[in-house]
Amino acid sequence: MSNILPNSLIKRLGIDPLFDEEAFKAAHESGEKLTSIRLNPKKPTELDFELADRIHWCENGYYLNDRPKFTLDPLFHAGCYYVQEASSMFVSYILKELKLRERDIKALDLCAAPGGKSTLINDQISPNSLLVSNEIIKSRSIILQENLMRWGYPNVVVTNNDPTAFRRLPGFFDLLVVDAPCSGSGMFRKDEDSIDAWSEANVKLCSERQQRILSEVISCLSSHGYLLYSTCSYSSEENEDILDWLIEEYNLDSIEVPIDQSWGIEVTKSERAKATGYRFYPHKTKGEGFFIGILQVKNIQPTFSTKKMKLEKSPIAKDCLQGWIENNKGLSTLLHNDNVHIFPQDLEASIKALQQVLYLKNAGTMVGKWLGKELVPSHDLALSVYRDKNLSAVELTLADAQDFLRKEQLDLELFTGMEKGWCLVNYEGVSLGWVKVLGNRINNYYPREVRIANL
Repeated sequence: MSNILPNSLIKRLGIDPLFDEEAFKAAHESGEKLTSIRLNPKKPTELDFELADRIHWCENGYYLNDRPKFTLDPLFHAGCYYVQEASSMFVSYILKELKLRERDIKALDLCAAPGGKSTLINDQISPNSLLVSNEIIKSRSIILQENLMRWGYPNVVVTNNDPTAFRRLPGFFDLLVVDAPCSGSGMFRKDEDSIDAWSEANVKLCSERQQRILSEVISCLSSHGYLLYSTCSYSSEENEDILDWLIEEYNLDSIEVPIDQSWGIEVTKSERAKATGYRFYPHKTKGEGFFIGILQVKNIQPTFSTKKMKLEKSPIAKDCLQGWIENNKGLSTLLHNDNVHIFPQDLEASIKALQQVLYLKNAGTMVGKWLGKELVPSHDLALSVYRDKNLSAVELTLADAQDFLRKEQLDLELFTGMEKGWCLVNYEGVSLGWVKVLGNRINNYYPREVRIANL
């Protein structure tokens, strides 16, 4: 494959006297395919496959020696883990070093689909912090919503907006994560087709697009707020040069975090502002190509105020959630299209503000449809970490769990002794979704849009 790697890219990388061209080429020629996952800390369970080494920079990240068929694993669909490239999990380490979990913050993951970084961010912020996960492409925003639903946290709002929309929220977010669309050279080993799509012209085009995106959203950062800018590109035009441009254009500070040299992460400095960046090369780290830089706002920013937001009393009494939600204390309810949503009470004003200026695909956890006197539970509730643990449930074998995920009919004998009504089905103690126990059959309520089409 070394003859296929773009010569112009190799030549540019070779400007760095520390760049090892032969080792870089050998890493791509090896054909090694790495598989890594990140565990959901709020859904602990025994996995059906073995974990190998832990990823140094992510406390819940692990490499796998073999790649299972994740589509066939009920625990994947239950949100017990997320399949994510190891290098990109470095975001977890940065957030931990910035100590953002020590206070409640508002975070925006601007280019969030399919959801790996959003679920990772939510692991590292406090339960009463707000995470807005945005995706501009409608089809990808649906995938984003599904993955966040599986993760099960109620402090997330999924939006489907152009970056320009966030201009209407000046100074609103304490953390802005922009995993920018890029030329994709960091994925050459993982996706050989990306080699044919790469060109210097595309690098230039991506650099210009990255600047446009950042210029639209930078004003939504609060005073002293943090920007995490990342790509899966090796090109300095998309990485260090963008840090220089941001610092010069918007008067930001470069932030450095300490790292262990044994991890193999290359610490770089931009040409003009000497901003710190972190590069991941496949011949130096156990992961794919990745770049990230950390910047902080120096100026006092104009701020969107939520103090004058009129908070209307929800028409849904919290009593209607009794027996469905483990603990109502500290939660607010929202009724939208007859669907009841829950989210941390402290986020009520913020979510009201977001409703006024953005298109929201989902807010918090959708508990179910309210029919006036009773609740029809949603799939979101089945996967929520706030679900009442005393709800009726039946444990399934692997084969039965896979049948459920295919939305097939389940054997009535599995539910012998269960009362009529709503019932969860579990695998390895983790909820997969709902069935309704009737007198002579079991109705499978697994959503058709996320069912396994083929096994």
